[in-house]
Amino acid sequence: MVIKIDSDSNKRIIALNRYEGLLSIETQAIVLAMGCRERTREAINIPGSRPAGIFTAGTAQRYINIEGYMPGREVVILGSGDIGMIMARRMTLEGVRVKAVLEIMPFSTGLIRNKVQCLDDFNIPLKFKHTITRIEGEKRVEGIVIAQVDENLKTVPETEEDIKCDTILLSVGLIPENELTKEVGIKLDPITGGPIVNENRETEIEGIFACGNVLHVHDLADCVSEEGEIVGRAVAEYLKGERKYRPQSIKIVPGDNITYVVPQHIDFLVPGRKKIKLFMRGRKPEERVRINLINDKGRVLG
Repeated sequence: MVIKIDSDSNKRIIALNRYEGLLSIETQAIVLAMGCRERTREAINIPGSRPAGIFTAGTAQRYINIEGYMPGREVVILGSGDIGMIMARRMTLEGVRVKAVLEIMPFSTGLIRNKVQCLDDFNIPLKFKHTITRIEGEKRVEGIVIAQVDENLKTVPETEEDIKCDTILLSVGLIPENELTKEVGIKLDPITGGPIVNENRETEIEGIFACGNVLHVHDLADCVSEEGEIVGRAVAEYLKGERKYRPQSIKIVPGDNITYVVPQHIDFLVPGRKKIKLFMRGRKPEERVRINLINDKGRVLG
């Protein structure tokens, strides 16, 4: 396990393993691929007591699939992320009663296919514009109070209702694991939570690259694999010295209904390269859309 990237050399890592203890490794390039972690109850400030029976969806997934434990019998899931919807189906198949999936937004934040296959096919209710306002119970969760939210995501007190349950699963987002990144002084994008990179997925420190969920949260493992291939080729080019910088870096700015774009800028001239893959995330669902790439003079490039 890497515990530190040396900020003096930027190419030396300090690591630990069970066989050799503390290690110091000198290298020419570093790829950051630490993944992400789940957002917890503390991160979303749910009021109420602190009883047993509150899990992140990923923790519940491990308990059932690997450890063989049943987290509870009557469950409410907060958040319609992919892991949460998948766990709604998984727990239903194990005999658990999933009473509801609550989503604070007016749309599902996970993939449509997961909503259809995991919720609709199993008649699991999905309540949009709802959140948990209070958790009840002392030693174990006994129930929750939920309420609708308005356009500003503020709860509407007169809409509160009680739901009896013994377990709560949280599927309220993922956070890129960038503690090492911050320690070495690499600038992070406040929207993605990951490093700011160029088209090679190289950070502002030359020779340090990033890919996967440490860079931005992906919906599909296929996209993570594709980004890994991009970084693999880029590291090989870097080590061979086969790179030519543009006279001026091209900054990529998200437009209407686009939350972010990765990479954030384009730095290199590559002979024969015709395409640069851009990863992006929309603010809200849209149908029949066209995405245009526009330069600083207003000309549509594609």
